[in-house]
Formats: sequence, structure tokens, C-alpha cells
Amino acid sequence: MRSELVIYELATGAERCIHASEALIEAPNWSPCGSFILFNGGGLLYRLDLAEGAEPLLIDTGFARNCNNDHGISPDGTTIVISDSTESGKSCVYLLPVGGGAPRRATLEVPSWWHGWSPDGRSLAYVGARDGAFDIYSVPVDGGDEMRLTDGGGHHDGPDYTPDGAWLWFNSDRGGTMQLWRVRPDGTDLRQMTDDERVNWFPHPSPDGAVVLYLAYEQDVTGHPRDREVELRLIDPEGGDKRTLVSLFGGQGSINVPCWSPDGRSFAYMRYARA
Repeated sequence: MRSELVIYELATGAERCIHASEALIEAPNWSPCGSFILFNGGGLLYRLDLAEGAEPLLIDTGFARNCNNDHGISPDGTTIVISDSTESGKSCVYLLPVGGGAPRRATLEVPSWWHGWSPDGRSLAYVGARDGAFDIYSVPVDGGDEMRLTDGGGHHDGPDYTPDGAWLWFNSDRGGTMQLWRVRPDGTDLRQMTDDERVNWFPHPSPDGAVVLYLAYEQDVTGHPRDREVELRLIDPEGGDKRTLVSLFGGQGSINVPCWSPDGRSFAYMRYARA
């Protein structure tokens, strides 16, 4: 199979493939209610209920038919956020009902790629490319001006909130290589959290705030390509006690967006077939 959607159980290390596809599918999000997982494929968005024997169901995303792998679900479970390029030819962030429906534009500037929803449900965090610079931004869910949270050169990507809303974790090469960083939601108190030989992307704090899951590429990899030998790792909230959970063939599409189960006992990821 080209793509496999896998659930990893933190306490035991057990892995379970819950869906396999000959097509390229990406970026699982676990719903806040715990009953289904979202993923994208072929520009569309799908829902997979976790009941035994369930098959993926296409979600109505209206005119948005070029959805990429930057999507998620609001903390209250009522709204889906997508990143789609149908309207302008560049990725833009939209909101729609969790059951599907007409998208409502959330970001005025493009390109923008969503990555995090604040725990209080009031703000979206995303990556914006503005004048050639990739930085972290936030915007109120109900509309308003975007706030730039990073600057100073380098590529900033993959923001995700801690469960208390006190920090945004993200990855950046502003220090020379792609490492994990964190910053306050108002853009202050910037801190580097990893400094190692790996190329580190897409940090996701666990629901209890005890650990951060992230994707580690081999040294000297540029960007976040697919079909590479990678690892899924954990790090503690202060940047210590790193450990590898899974080695896999993956990368782009594996854990681009928040993927923890709501109880924090498991997470979902995509792995891919080696050629």
C-alpha cells in the first residue's frame, strides 16, 4: 500500500494500521471527541470514523478542491479549518462546519498555511509567506488583522499551541539549521528548544503538556520532503530528555498538523511504502 494511517500507543509502543490506501493520503487530525480522524488526499478532505470496519467519508468543502495537508478541528469540535488554493491560486486559510459546507475565509493575505488553534478557540496560528519571508502569524477566528510573531530571517513553520495556551512551538532555521523553537502568543520570549544534528520539523505538544512530538529528518535534508527515512521523537517541554519512538519512511504528510488523541494516550501518523 502507498499510504498507511497508523495509531501509536504511547504507554506500550504498540502500533496499529487503521487504514491503508494505494493513493497518497496525508496529515491525520484526531477529533476532540476522539471518534474520528481527518486526513487529506487528492485535494479533498476525508473523515474516518474509528469504529471497526469504517471507510473514509468525503467531507463537503464547497468550492475548495485543492486542500493541502494543513487542516484541523476547533477545540470545541464544531469547525474545520483548511488551507486551500482554489480561489486565489495560493494557499489560504478557511473555516467550515465540521459536517462540511461553504468555506469562510479566515486569512486576508496569501499564501497562508494553517497549523494551530488556540486552546480557547479564539485564535488561529499559521505560516505566512510575505515578501519572500516565511514567518509565524496569528489571527482572530472571528476576523481581524494578522499579527506577525516572528522575524529576523530564516524560515519559520509549523506552529502549534501548548494546551495552556502559554506557548507556540514551531520550527525554524534562523539559527542555521532547522530546529525547534517556542514563542509566546504575543511574539515575545523567543527560545530555541533543540540544537542537534537532525533536521527537526512540526512540533506538537501533547494534550497534558508533558511532552512534544516532532518529526526528525536526517542531517543535511533541505525543507520537509516526502519519502525519506525519518524519526518520530518526543522531547520534554523544557527541551530535554529526547527519545525516538518510531523510525519510518515518511516526512511530508506524516505529522504536519496536530495529531494527538484527546486523552493524550495515542497519536496518529502516516507512513509510506518504500519504492
